[in-house]
Amino acid sequence: MSAIVAYTRVSTDDQTCENQRRTISARYAVGKWFSDDGVSGSVVATQREGLAALLAYVRDGDVVVVAAIDRLGRNTLDVLNTVESLKEKGASVVSMREGFDLSTPAGKLMLTMLAAVAELERENIKARQMAGLERARAEGKHLGRKKTVDDSAVAAWRTENSASIKATAEHFKISVASVKRACTKG
Repeated sequence: MSAIVAYTRVSTDDQTCENQRRTISARYAVGKWFSDDGVSGSVVATQREGLAALLAYVRDGDVVVVAAIDRLGRNTLDVLNTVESLKEKGASVVSMREGFDLSTPAGKLMLTMLAAVAELERENIKARQMAGLERARAEGKHLGRKKTVDDSAVAAWRTENSASIKATAEHFKISVASVKRACTKG
């Protein structure tokens, strides 16, 4: 017996899938929900717990509903592979925002174009982020967390006490890697 299966995803822990659930529930009587909370769309579909479970669960005749195509992923090839895997199992995919059934030839064409546009937008965002970071560096701004370890104090204490890296890490309550970094600089 075929069913309506829904998939929702948000990229960060401070977001919620609730809006997607409401959108889908308003139009479909969903029999089974799958979700990935706080998982980037750039993570390959099969490595996302919720989507991997959906792929294992889906049966011939099922309709997989997503609120938008970018919920399946941000990489064109990954999205196409996911849709193809679902098709091979006899399931169809409906994307509500874009308003098409991805199991039809016209739907697959639209999917390819929209997934490519989504990937292009992601690359553009990344390029803008990199440009912003470069500008900040050029302006002499410090990027990242403030340093909490005084490298010279760590290296000096270790030398004065003939301490091991592990003992030094325990004394300063820092990681072994931080001690190694401090001692190679000092």
